[in-house]
Amino acid sequence: MRLTTKGRFAVTAMIDLAMRQHQGPVTLAGISQRQKISLSYLEQLFGKLRRHELVESTRGPGGGYTLARSMKDITVADIIFAVDEPIDATQCGGSENCHDEGRCMTHELWSNLNKKMIEYLDSVPLVDLVDQQRTRETTQAPKQISVLREHRAALEFPTSTLQPIRVDGTRATS
Repeated sequence: MRLTTKGRFAVTAMIDLAMRQHQGPVTLAGISQRQKISLSYLEQLFGKLRRHELVESTRGPGGGYTLARSMKDITVADIIFAVDEPIDATQCGGSENCHDEGRCMTHELWSNLNKKMIEYLDSVPLVDLVDQQRTRETTQAPKQISVLREHRAALEFPTSTLQPIRVDGTRATS
């Protein structure tokens, strides 16, 4: 049993969104650039997250995504299940037909592991992951990062440019 890219990317994207939504709706293009996740993949994930009412979308200039609920009310399990990530260590998928149409000898072991994994993921709120990430960022040495600046004119399509800046907000010169 292992968590696939879908679940990992969904949790990562939700942490990124939660950390930045206080500045207004967060674009998927911004998340894609910061987290190195394909924009089309994020669109698929956020469609599922929106249908499960974990995020809300805002259309138009200045649009993007925000959390639909408080960070403390969204758990890792909510995110994983929203993107259809299977959490199942049993060979039979829980149907109890793993060995000659009956239970295998280790079915209860893997079934109990499933329950423990779900309990754990359900006990981890998004706010805890955001707090951990913020703590990690404040203890690391300042580094140069690229920030996606979005330009949106009323009659033009959105365009993006990368502008290297430092963590303190000053521009990095080449």
